[in-house]
Amino acid sequence: MIRRIIQIDREKCNGCGACAETCHEGAIAMVDGKAELMRDDYCDGLGDCLPACPTGAITFVEREAAAYDEQAVMENKQKKMRKEGMTLPCGCPGSQSRQIKRAEESHAGAQCAVQESRLSQWPVQIKLVPVNAPYFDGAKLLIAADCTAYAYAAFHERFMRGHITLVGCPKLDGVDYAEKLTEIIRENDVKSVTVVRMEVPCCGGLERAAVTALKNSGKFIPWQVVTVTLDGRLKEE
Repeated sequence: MIRRIIQIDREKCNGCGACAETCHEGAIAMVDGKAELMRDDYCDGLGDCLPACPTGAITFVEREAAAYDEQAVMENKQKKMRKEGMTLPCGCPGSQSRQIKRAEESHAGAQCAVQESRLSQWPVQIKLVPVNAPYFDGAKLLIAADCTAYAYAAFHERFMRGHITLVGCPKLDGVDYAEKLTEIIRENDVKSVTVVRMEVPCCGGLERAAVTALKNSGKFIPWQVVTVTLDGRLKEE
């Protein structure tokens, strides 16, 4: 895929190693006294290493590169830490993909005082979710802006119930989700797509990414866009 990724100018690199220390993904290493991007799929394209470089040797480029692989990065971190006799805290559960099974309970004649979460998988962030996770098979996909679950009170029951949930904020993440969403839809048996966004301009980026992904996937899948107002109502209500 064509995506944003770092590029290191070896002529400008002074070999200080600051970028390698700053790169949390382990994408950069020192080779013959110079910084070098070791693996494309370890680079998340966010550029935490750029401000660490004192000579301006690191820049962004748009080129053909493997997609960022969060799982491979975490496995590499664990491998390195095991060699040093260490482990990531709790096996880093925040990045481990899992499916959540919930039993449907009947509360005939009475209301349940405690509302149950309808989240059916983890992770939920678009940037972190694996493209080929098993829970995408036959999934009804919910693509939601981060703020919507806070603004709309019945979000779990109205939208998350029975869906695989992906969330993101194009303004805060500063990325275009279209490529990742295209891969997810193209590579899996997704049955439908629901986009839930806020009525603010920046949420348009999420809607555009989802629509672009649907078009680029080459599939004809039922989809809809729902807008949540700032006072917590659905716009069509």
